[in-house]
Amino acid sequence: MAHPSIVAMAILAISLLPNQAVSTGPSVARLVGGSSSNNNNTDLAALLAFRYQLSDPLGVLASNWTSEASFCRWIGVSCSRRRQRVTALELPDLPLHGELSPHLGNLSFLRVLNLTSTDLFGSIPNDLGRLSRLLSQLTAISLGGNHLVGPIPSALGNLSMLSVLDVSYSNLSGQIPMELGQLRQLTLLHLGYNQLTGPIPSSIGNMSELLDIYLTSNELTGTVPSTLGNIRSLENLVIDSNNLNGNIDFLASLCNCQQLQFLIISFNPFNGALNPIYVGNLSTNLQIFEADNNQIIGGIPATLSNLSSLISIRLANNQLSQAIPVSLTKLENLQELDLSTNLLSGQIPTQIGMLKQLVRLLLRENKISGSIPDSLANITFLEAIDLSNNKLSSTAETSLFHLPNIIQLYASHNFLSGTLPPDSIIMQAVNQMDISDNRFVGHIPDSLANCRLLIYLNLSHNSFDASIPDSLHKLASLEALDLSFNNLSGTIPSYLANFSYLSSLNLSFNDLEGQVPIGGVFSNITLQALVGNDRLCGGAARLGFSPCLEKCDKPHPTHRRYFLRFVIPAATIAVVGITFCVYLLRRRGIKKADVKASIDMDDLTSHRTVSYYEILRATDNFSEDNQLGRGSFGKVFKGQLDDGMVVAIKVLDMQAAQAVRSFDAECNALRMARHRNLIRIITTCSNLDFRALLLQYMPNGSLEEHLHTGSRPYMGFFRRLVIMLDVSIAMEYLHHGYYQVVLHCDLKPSNVLFDEEMTAHVADFGIAKLLLGDDCSVVSASMPGTLGYMAPEYAFMGKASRKSDVFSFGIMLLEAFTGKRPTDAMFVGGLSLRQWVSEAFPARLIDVTDNKLLQDEVCPGLLSSSDTFLAPLFELGLMCSSESPEQRMAMNDVVAKLTEIKKDYSVSMQQALKGLEMQ
Repeated sequence: MAHPSIVAMAILAISLLPNQAVSTGPSVARLVGGSSSNNNNTDLAALLAFRYQLSDPLGVLASNWTSEASFCRWIGVSCSRRRQRVTALELPDLPLHGELSPHLGNLSFLRVLNLTSTDLFGSIPNDLGRLSRLLSQLTAISLGGNHLVGPIPSALGNLSMLSVLDVSYSNLSGQIPMELGQLRQLTLLHLGYNQLTGPIPSSIGNMSELLDIYLTSNELTGTVPSTLGNIRSLENLVIDSNNLNGNIDFLASLCNCQQLQFLIISFNPFNGALNPIYVGNLSTNLQIFEADNNQIIGGIPATLSNLSSLISIRLANNQLSQAIPVSLTKLENLQELDLSTNLLSGQIPTQIGMLKQLVRLLLRENKISGSIPDSLANITFLEAIDLSNNKLSSTAETSLFHLPNIIQLYASHNFLSGTLPPDSIIMQAVNQMDISDNRFVGHIPDSLANCRLLIYLNLSHNSFDASIPDSLHKLASLEALDLSFNNLSGTIPSYLANFSYLSSLNLSFNDLEGQVPIGGVFSNITLQALVGNDRLCGGAARLGFSPCLEKCDKPHPTHRRYFLRFVIPAATIAVVGITFCVYLLRRRGIKKADVKASIDMDDLTSHRTVSYYEILRATDNFSEDNQLGRGSFGKVFKGQLDDGMVVAIKVLDMQAAQAVRSFDAECNALRMARHRNLIRIITTCSNLDFRALLLQYMPNGSLEEHLHTGSRPYMGFFRRLVIMLDVSIAMEYLHHGYYQVVLHCDLKPSNVLFDEEMTAHVADFGIAKLLLGDDCSVVSASMPGTLGYMAPEYAFMGKASRKSDVFSFGIMLLEAFTGKRPTDAMFVGGLSLRQWVSEAFPARLIDVTDNKLLQDEVCPGLLSSSDTFLAPLFELGLMCSSESPEQRMAMNDVVAKLTEIKKDYSVSMQQALKGLEMQ
């Protein structure tokens, strides 16, 4: 939020300590003729000392702060007219990378010091306390986005004119000083995203002019002080994601804050009930009330309806009980109501349709019963509704299927019954629908074909009958379809094999018959997806179905004799064989609850079968000590199987909506792709309630760890070059290796893993796409990749292609040789990693190259001339990450270029080493 009191400055925080003389040092003194007197030569020396302690990766200071011009004309420097002394040093949002020089304490006329978001680190020099023209008129301190450490100086409380104190997004620790309560002019206090501990000091209540308090994402403890109620002007109170505790009665004091607009107290262990009196007397200006993920009990106060300006109410993941108050339907401005994962009972208020502005209605995982109100159809702006895991018992002829703008519809695990509307499903915008585990009957209606944007459709565990309608061939965007556990009959529609995006299909436990289609999703379908349909035939041999017999008008006597002599005996032998196998399995102690590996993985797993209980043993009951990582769809554990094999076990969170699709996508991609630079799948383990991938274990971590964390050995230039070549070879195989194109869709350093020999393996195909044929180069992707690595057309339009993978590779190539993540704090205000490199190309590539490479390479002279190896390497990265897909190279051309660069570098390195030996 902007504040008019900030007068064009964001002043660096200072430590108000006794005056100390600061020596400029002999090297700096020589630059200014050896003088260190209190004149403008002192200012020049201080500026140069400040300059030489920073890396200046963009070269802004190196090119501008030169002897060719007076320092008063240097960028960011302002001087007084009469004495030509430095009065202001302002370099906001310029990446400087380094520690703050104590020599700045010699700029005795300095009044403004603005180094906001400059990527500085370390502590604040004590010497800045000598700047007397800063100690009493200081009005703003802003440190957001640096890497400063240590405690907040208590002496800041002496700055009586301070109106803004922002030290967010740093690594500050310790407690919030009580002395800050002396800042009676303060309007903004932003201490969020640090590591602050201890309580919120009660002295904050003395800051009578405060408008905004942001303490989010720290480690604060204790209760919320009631003195906050003294701040009558308070507009925003954000204290979420801490360890604050005690009951929630501090809301009583906030009734005095009648300007309050945002109240966010989520993700704390607050307990107790919401007192109706306190809640009802909060500010009528309140727009956001978020108290989710606490331990709040009791009912939802009906007095919430007094807060007529409310836009969002989030009370999910608490222990709230009783019914939803009818009075909430009076909140005509409400756009979001999230009451998920509580103990709410009763019915959905019949007047719910009065919430005409509602966009999100989330009521999942409660004990709500009764019918779905017809008035729901009046909420035309509704985009997401989640009623799953309740006790609702409507018939299907409800307003649930008459929401024109709905995008996500979840109503699974209820007692909904009846037939679906035969001709009135008008949800043309919906892309995810799950009404599984209900009591629906009758035909799947043709009107479902109106939902042409559907990518996920789950109708399983109902009693739908008749055949799968031909009209559903219009749902060509489907990626996942589950019709299992119904009473569907007839044949499997052949059009399902033509759905380019369909990667997950479950038709098990119906009464389907006839030929299993060939191609498309059926190329990789498992027996689990078709089991329970006894009259199916044909399909891939691995599925085990009998061949389909040709139809005849009447059976020929010869055919009858053939059937009696060969088919019946063969079937008998098969039944006996299966019975004997079952007997042996039971003798080996494999119980019904065990989960077996997918049957179609035999070509990759050498018939390796792993049960759920073996996985339990291998991971020590999924112990955190064995956890290797955590992603969007589950966790990865290290485990040792019964035969001693060490594997990585990727266990999916089955509660995540996209988890099953992630599992199937990864299975499909890995079973199709076998290459030395791709992660190898050992086997899978799955049933309706549990899914896990057993993958080749990579003991040497990821490229992300080696580049950025310091927890892995350093990688030199040649090693990085070899790794990027290996990654490009893996991607070339996925894109051009066989008749199906595999799009990775989430290529980044954390998905490049190393085995015992430090060979790179591309991993994590959770959102991979399979394309049939070389011409199918673009898909509509619903699952996002990672910010910073996503191609523009993928990020903004969901269009994934081989060229979007090339973009991700190009960004990763730039990252590997600059040492900068695309999400680095320096890339703000329109500056990106690619733009930063592009502006340095080709003359100043040394300035953007990872300093470690320039300092520590075996033959550093090889990189001193940027046009020899750096230029072609960075040019390749820039071409691959071009804005336009047409300007990006194909991956096979990338491999050829990197191979050439590697060859040239190897020759040059050998020659350089030979030269060193001769010396």
